[in-house]
Amino acid sequence: MAAISDLTPTELRRDLHTYPEAGWKEFRTTALVAEELADRGYTVSLGGDAIDVDQRLGVPSADEVEAAEQRARDEDAPEAYLERMDGVTGLVAEKAFGDGPVVGLRVDMDALERPEASDESHYPVSEGFASRHPDEMHACGHDGHTAIGVGVAREIDDGDAFDGTLRVFFQPAEEGGRGGLPMSETEHLTGIDYLFALHLGLDNETGRVVAGYERPLSNAKVDVVFTGESSHAGKAPQAGRNALQAATTAIQNVYAIPRHEDGATRVNVGQVHSPNAQNVISELARMRVEVRGKTAAINEYMLEEVERIVEHAAGMHEVSVETSLYGKTTTFTADEAAVDIVADAARSVEGVTEVARREDIGASEDASYLIERVQELGGNATYVGIGASNPYGHHTARFDIDEASLGIGIDTVAAAIRDC
Repeated sequence: MAAISDLTPTELRRDLHTYPEAGWKEFRTTALVAEELADRGYTVSLGGDAIDVDQRLGVPSADEVEAAEQRARDEDAPEAYLERMDGVTGLVAEKAFGDGPVVGLRVDMDALERPEASDESHYPVSEGFASRHPDEMHACGHDGHTAIGVGVAREIDDGDAFDGTLRVFFQPAEEGGRGGLPMSETEHLTGIDYLFALHLGLDNETGRVVAGYERPLSNAKVDVVFTGESSHAGKAPQAGRNALQAATTAIQNVYAIPRHEDGATRVNVGQVHSPNAQNVISELARMRVEVRGKTAAINEYMLEEVERIVEHAAGMHEVSVETSLYGKTTTFTADEAAVDIVADAARSVEGVTEVARREDIGASEDASYLIERVQELGGNATYVGIGASNPYGHHTARFDIDEASLGIGIDTVAAAIRDC
């Protein structure tokens, strides 16, 4: 393939859409972006230099990661940058243009683990850039986010109106809330005066910009494993210890967790699996649970209740249980100074038809950890919505964006950076 420096933002988005990579597997994406920005004089920090490796959540098995890295190599990812990653995805690119403010931009890179629609009425299919990776798809717009991140880095580099330092965070593993925390725990978050994060779509029409999305629900995702003892369900049912029965007991009761007077809560059991024959007492049952809360404290309440319930469900049925945190996010409020900058910048951008100052995002987002960290250190931050007329909902097989939104996103963020 051509170097991505030869690709327009739309062409880059289509390339990334064709080769989607799920969380902690974004080797090709990271390497291609690193190569272009390094060639432009950006200092690129990769892998363990971009994130705190020990803080990673929901990391796939070593075999899966190795296979993803080899796939990236087979798909022409630059070898030098794959070697520098040392098996860990993620990138921070920085370049000084003057003595002014340090401005950060955070974009995410990962795809979802789901198949993409395959009929000709789906635009990526009819235009020839649908996913070539079975069961992986850019169903949330992160291909466009990465293209915007590269586009902003190009535009600031090509111009002469920014007298500061630009630091672009290409974050891995946003889906599931796995990559934001480890990226926020690095020295790259220090000294930032303004941080902008962004998202395409979110059911906004192209031309609509939200300068300050805020108050996402805090979220935690937990993997639960019940381990019992198998036995013949007809001949000796009393000899077994039923892991599946413990799981179903837990499911019934996590949905009964009392709501909280201080704000909204959510709970969901998204997956249950017991690889077992119908005439065998189940010795193993796995479940994936998520909770959300209006605040970090309410989210912790929900998480503690889930862990209490699964522990007691295991005790009732004399099985053991292990829980592991798969992902986690927190919440934030956008800073007025950052919202003002984005709103003013957006009004000057061709194609912007409406600017909303603040709206609740409603879902969960792990850019929250980077925003929270910048705010703790005295900087200002906001989360920007760029309308993209998505014809179908996020995370669905037919998700797509209006590619005109890419230019609007680049121009809005670049103008905001220059105005800091």
